[in-house]
Amino acid sequence: MKYTKATNYALHTMAYMIKHNKDDNFSLQTLSNHFSISATYLSKILTQLVKADLIQSTPGVKGGYVLRKKVEDISFMDVIKATEGTGALFSCELHEEESGCQIFKVMKEAENVMEIYLQNKKIYEIIQNAANNGICKE
Repeated sequence: MKYTKATNYALHTMAYMIKHNKDDNFSLQTLSNHFSISATYLSKILTQLVKADLIQSTPGVKGGYVLRKKVEDISFMDVIKATEGTGALFSCELHEEESGCQIFKVMKEAENVMEIYLQNKKIYEIIQNAANNGICKE
């Protein structure tokens, strides 16, 4: 299984915003410069995070992006769902009725376990634990 680059950037952006949580908005330019990615590309990712109610955007000169949820409540799965969607990772192409496919059942069970783990894993936790080890692209 492989997540898209958008999910990678979304997770790093959320970690950055949580670590540097402040009253001011984060500008698109500041974020794109920090991660050395195109502002246009990052804007599309941020739009997905806005639609998922993880952040909110404010237009205008002093506009930008700010966290919408409490930092303690933002999970890895919240961000992944915002960028990847909620569809199953595996589908059985050989059986019309997936419920009869034993391979599908095993794969679905594995997805459920992973989803529960990622829903319980909060981004804020890695920020707290990063004091000694740092986080990727701080």
